[in-house]
Amino acid sequence: IESTPSIDKDPSRFPYLFDGPIRFSRHYSPTVGMLTNLGPDQRPYSTWKMYLRGVPLFFGDKHQGWNRNYKAAQSIFQGPTSIVVRSGIQAGHRMLYARNARNLFGVIDGFSDVAQLLHGGKSNHPDVGQFEHRIKPAVYTYIISSEDDSFRFSETGAAFFVDFASKHALHSNCAETVRYSGEFHPRPKGGWAAFSDDVQDHEVNWELVIDNNSGTYAPDKMLLPDLKEVLEYNFPEFEIYAWDREDPKLEESREACREYALKHRGVKKHELQPYAASGEETLSHRVSLGAQQVGEAGRRIFESVTGNGTGNT
Repeated sequence: IESTPSIDKDPSRFPYLFDGPIRFSRHYSPTVGMLTNLGPDQRPYSTWKMYLRGVPLFFGDKHQGWNRNYKAAQSIFQGPTSIVVRSGIQAGHRMLYARNARNLFGVIDGFSDVAQLLHGGKSNHPDVGQFEHRIKPAVYTYIISSEDDSFRFSETGAAFFVDFASKHALHSNCAETVRYSGEFHPRPKGGWAAFSDDVQDHEVNWELVIDNNSGTYAPDKMLLPDLKEVLEYNFPEFEIYAWDREDPKLEESREACREYALKHRGVKKHELQPYAASGEETLSHRVSLGAQQVGEAGRRIFESVTGNGTGNT
């Protein structure tokens, strides 16, 4: 057994606090490969889960409940039809975060490990494939879970978000509370507008810009300094900026990120938001097929037990 002295100022306050290592899992989109059109525009999206260190040190007992003034959140958490809506989103969550042989698991030891997770990845498109090992200019949707303090995220434009009422609810598994939620994007020091691909990623300092842009949970902007400290504690190699969703600096930085992706990395404009390409099976469609199969199996079991082929009793 290896032990190290606590670095907490008041270790007695959280005697059983998780303090690392930061383990992660990468889950490849269940819709990848489910295409009738396997052309160069195939988009292999992923979801990530990281177990953050020391979240209670900064958030204490604060959690963010679902936004009762947001129509999409109301459809998920309120009213007689919400059970049906939640069951579909939860089925989608199970598919996105399922454990299987295709998952990637690892430990975050430093900047290079985080940077690798943010790389562009493989692509059949020649304009994109050449940046496979470069940090991708992309915007990510995230939640920090109330359940296990995990940091769950995926690209905001991922195809599997199509037809779901809430991207954040899909990541949270329809939890009524989260620690925090919103969007984030990586950027070279000073922003993407001043960057050139002639400069290698390891030659510049990197920043993470994170916000509270979540209609489903509408996190309190007064907790943005706590969010900043959580990420600084976990990713000290990154300069962290935590900005309110209405801050003009946020919109400027986010749009510069997307503009760089469009101009220099072969990203198409329609890929910036969730959409399904021609012939691409969506996650919501797979969920509905699964529900139909379960219903059909239940009907057959009922008929075998009752001996009633009509299903009437």
